[in-house]
Amino acid sequence: MPLNVLVLGSGGREHALAWKISQSGKLSNLYCLPGNPGTAAIATNIAAGADDFEAVATAVSANAIDMVVVGPENPLVSGITDFLKERFPDLMVVGPSRQGALLEGSKQFAKDFMARHAIPTAAYRSFTSATLGDAKAFMKTLQPPYVLKADGLAAGKGVVILDDYESACTELEEMFSGKFGQASSKVVIEQFLSGIEVSVFVLTDGRDYLILPEAKDYKRIGDGDTGLNTGGMGAVSPVPFADAAFMAKVEDRIVKPTIAGLAAEGIDYRGFIFLGLMNCGGEPYVIEYNVRMGDPETEAVMTRIGSDLLSHLEAAAKGSLAGETISIENQAAVTVVMVSGGYPGAYKSQYPISGLEKAAAAANVFHMGTKAAGGDIVTAGGRVLAVTANAADMVSAAGKAYEAAGEISFMDCYRRSDITKDLLKYL
Repeated sequence: MPLNVLVLGSGGREHALAWKISQSGKLSNLYCLPGNPGTAAIATNIAAGADDFEAVATAVSANAIDMVVVGPENPLVSGITDFLKERFPDLMVVGPSRQGALLEGSKQFAKDFMARHAIPTAAYRSFTSATLGDAKAFMKTLQPPYVLKADGLAAGKGVVILDDYESACTELEEMFSGKFGQASSKVVIEQFLSGIEVSVFVLTDGRDYLILPEAKDYKRIGDGDTGLNTGGMGAVSPVPFADAAFMAKVEDRIVKPTIAGLAAEGIDYRGFIFLGLMNCGGEPYVIEYNVRMGDPETEAVMTRIGSDLLSHLEAAAKGSLAGETISIENQAAVTVVMVSGGYPGAYKSQYPISGLEKAAAAANVFHMGTKAAGGDIVTAGGRVLAVTANAADMVSAAGKAYEAAGEISFMDCYRRSDITKDLLKYL
């Protein structure tokens, strides 16, 4: 039976998910809430907030929705899956229960889960302001740099890494004093892992799983991984150092015990798991779990899935993923993110964007922070567009992505110029 699908969210991740779902023969009608000008070309946008549960419920009823795909983490951590399943028992929801979403919503829950199931991760302990002295004593047992993580969601800003013990103590006091609001009322301090990061994505029904293409993203604003952290300035898939031997370790040591742990603990989990990993000399360690797809990695990963994503999502929601086989294209994908000047600090918006059609003729242009205004598409966020190109190899894909990105312009436009260059040594 053809499905009416609703994708929740408004960024590049949701545009990429909607783009892939729109290609399915199982699709009847596609909706995005709230969506963006990019999704408007392939779906019907619904003006409401993804955190407004009643508005989501109204959209489900009004449009006879069969499946909801939850893009961002906030609704999941707030329990939207539980809310929708209670209101609509037959509705398929791609996204974990509130309990499952604690893997991202609480750093301590995630670390304790890994400890219970012998999943490799950095040594850690959790502290509150009442145990500040113990926290400082624990840091003295660690080799710098010191990793401090706010326990709760902090919009991607709750992780601080400092080389100096005194600076780490000052930072810890500031976190307990509300630097990240309620998110840092509890802080996880952990051992620093030295290596190179890779993101691995899994779709699960809570018992079985599919491993999606892996990716590497680029967090820093400046070339050479310099400057402030951002939501992500680019991505590449596949990742040259994540070879078959490394990925076999990831599956055996991390994916399998994670899924088995969810099942053993009776956690209802039907959706994506993002494994933020560190490759330490060929050995994988978990830095963090996310309970949704990453952004901008999704914009690269979706272009490499050759099979029907909607079929996989339906099976995950119904608990029948064992019957699915994912097909992954051999081509490489490279994503270049275009941002507003000043980001991740203060920036201005409402600037008209030109060249979108020319760029789209050579690459996929996913909208991250845009809106329609008087016939124009204008900037409406720090990260504005994710330009993804595919080619036979990483170098060619990067060349195509930068060529397409060069067709696009808006006031104060900025992008990194070195996406993939750090990986050339692995080729």
